Amino acid sequence: MKSGIERNLGEQPIARLMAERELRAHDLVAASGRPLTHKAISRACKGRRLTPHTRDAVVAAFNRAADETLGRKDLFTY
Repeated sequence: MKSGIERNLGEQPIARLMAERELRAHDLVAASGRPLTHKAISRACKGRRLTPHTRDAVVAAFNRAADETLGRKDLFTY
């Protein structure tokens, strides 16, 4: 039942950006205006492929927590 899609894509830029700004997963969850879990943030940082909807939620939460306006391409390599 292999789909041929690589799901683990390695550490993503969001992990480095969060570390530079001293943000933790909890900071993004607290800043999010949408339902977002600590597990989703962890998966985003580790490079586990997320749905576009979840990626958008992570981007929005990061931007609110860091007071920035970065896009998907700035936080993810896929």
